Amino acid sequence: MGTALLKIKLMPEGADTDFEKVQTDAKKLLEENNAKGINFETQPIAFGLKALIVGFGIDESQGLEPIENALGKIDGVSSNETIDFRRALE
Repeated sequence: MGTALLKIKLMPEGADTDFEKVQTDAKKLLEENNAKGINFETQPIAFGLKALIVGFGIDESQGLEPIENALGKIDGVSSNETIDFRRALE
């Protein structure tokens, strides 16, 4: 098995969503699941609304669905979508 490199787009509940809190909660969740190389960026959507893009690497044997589901349940997140998935063989 190798490492899965993912980018997941987190859509906020509204334009006034506290991105710092969402980012902190996402980082904590990912660290608890042994994710590596965690990074964040914002992406403008429309009318002042922004999405938070979370990038990280994780061992494929761990299973990705539980992490994706947990990220979607973070307070302030209305939905999530995996926008990039790559395998890095070791």
